[in-house]
Amino acid sequence: MHNPSSLVCDILNLFHSFTQRNFKKKDTSMTRTLLLGFISMLLCANIFAQEVEETVEETVEDIKDTWRTPNITDEMTVSSDQNKQWRMGEEKFSAKPKNALELGIHLGHFHINGDVVSDLPSGFGIGLHLRKAINYFFSWRLEAMYSKTSGLDDRLQSTNVLRLDNSGIDFSPYGANGRTYRNFNATNISGDLSVLFNFGNLLFHKHRNKWNGYVGLGLGLVSANVKMNYFNDGEAYDWSTVSGQENSRAKRSEIKSLLDSSYESEFENDRGVPFLNDNGKLFPTFVGTLGISRKLGKRFNLSLEHQIFAQDYDQWDGHEYRTTFDQTNDSDIGHYTNFRFAFNLGNFDKVTEPLYWMNPLDGTMNDIANLKKRPQLDLDDTDGDGIIDMLDQEPNTANGCPVDTRGVTLDSDGDGLADCKDAEIYSPPGYPVDGKGIAQVPAAITTDDVNNIVDTKISAIPRPAPVAARAGCSEWFLPMIHFDNDKYTIKSEFYGQLHHVAEVMTMCPEVCVTAHGHTDPRNSNDYNNVLSYNRANGAVDYMVSKYGIDRSRFRIMYGGEDSPLVSGNSSSQNYMNRRVEFRVCKGGDSDMGRPAGASAGSAVKTGGYFNGNKNSGY
Repeated sequence: MHNPSSLVCDILNLFHSFTQRNFKKKDTSMTRTLLLGFISMLLCANIFAQEVEETVEETVEDIKDTWRTPNITDEMTVSSDQNKQWRMGEEKFSAKPKNALELGIHLGHFHINGDVVSDLPSGFGIGLHLRKAINYFFSWRLEAMYSKTSGLDDRLQSTNVLRLDNSGIDFSPYGANGRTYRNFNATNISGDLSVLFNFGNLLFHKHRNKWNGYVGLGLGLVSANVKMNYFNDGEAYDWSTVSGQENSRAKRSEIKSLLDSSYESEFENDRGVPFLNDNGKLFPTFVGTLGISRKLGKRFNLSLEHQIFAQDYDQWDGHEYRTTFDQTNDSDIGHYTNFRFAFNLGNFDKVTEPLYWMNPLDGTMNDIANLKKRPQLDLDDTDGDGIIDMLDQEPNTANGCPVDTRGVTLDSDGDGLADCKDAEIYSPPGYPVDGKGIAQVPAAITTDDVNNIVDTKISAIPRPAPVAARAGCSEWFLPMIHFDNDKYTIKSEFYGQLHHVAEVMTMCPEVCVTAHGHTDPRNSNDYNNVLSYNRANGAVDYMVSKYGIDRSRFRIMYGGEDSPLVSGNSSSQNYMNRRVEFRVCKGGDSDMGRPAGASAGSAVKTGGYFNGNKNSGY
């Protein structure tokens, strides 16, 4: 079944074919048929454009790179490395996209504005073009055209003047002072290279343009074959029956009815200035262009355009003398009004549309929009515990209560009473506590009895394998510490956490502690394994040297990048994953030993100034 657009276009095409078959007069059938062809093309294109627009509204998510933000991968740019760095924020400017080459066909009305009048329509032109964007505003276009046009002056002209235009033509059939009507028929083949400037794609308030205006300037060559119809089978025409008002279409129609179909007299190059060894029929020309385009889709666009062909040449219409004494002051000018249907070549997985259909502000506007979507950095600390609200897991901590790195109130002995309210912060594990947090140890057991029991238990623990800690000691919550990028230096802000681990190990001498090192996902697995080992080993060395804890009570383990604390690759997420976790030894924990591989990380501190921790929010 036909859709509305194809039905209308079929009817117009049938009507067009009918006119071609039924207009018999050679001088009118071609121009009328071309005019109807222009109308058919315009109506069909407009209907097709409306249907495309409706389809876009229905499936905008599927083809948003056509009408909204284009999908440009790194491989679709002239420098994939630069574009990748731009996306990562390491480069200010994105790379230029690779864009499609445009191939177009054009058809329109061509006429020459010169000494001999041309009725409109007076001719036609048809051709092809190739266009390529230089950047978002400039493009080059190479085109070729075949054109044909004619003209007729309804004022009688002396053959003495016509001899000046073309001295090689024998006007003797007209007599010494004969007169005839000037006319011409020009067949041209031309080519030019133009630079176009478009001004429709720089948009501040919408994604993409559907309309695009452009102007251009170029240089070309024209090969002209111009002939005149002065004789009827070698005899002079008899114009005695011609009447009517001068410079009127009616009079020119009467003259045309008397002319035969043969243009037998060829114009001459009387300048004596041949171009490229030509007889004057090949001449350079400047080409001026003004046009407007309508985008029909990612592949197609339709344009309406007017071109002017200007050159220092006054015999394109076969004549240049007005009288026997003077020539016309102006050169002949070619005018070409045409429609262009263009197709974008290329694989859109590898190239974009031509840049003159792309908004150069698109990347900038998208970045600004993404920045607006990001959450605002809020440095408020409502409960004043030193942890900003964005990171605080307990935003209503009581005033004066110490907290851990997550903002949770500390309960060092795990007796259910916060340290700030606990009269005995480190109560002996395994005993009930009263309302003040003091352990209720039975009176039957003296301090000496407890010490003897503990000493006996400790002496029975084999080394170096870890054993279960006495009741309560294995339930301690031990903190973790974090590191700068590619460093295993202990940061001063984590001395307190290591002091807390050391206090627990001092209070529970039978407790074995595992230090488990981790890294963020950057660098190779082998590198990260060595770096995570260095971090765990550095933390253990610090507590051994600072607090005199026996090295055999530690187990060093490493996990590299395999066990991230949080997912993602942002600066703050990487910081959270660069850590050493402490825990009371489990049954399967053992010293893993340094992994094979080259050295990794650095223990050098940044000196000369105070280096704050931006990840804490200060």
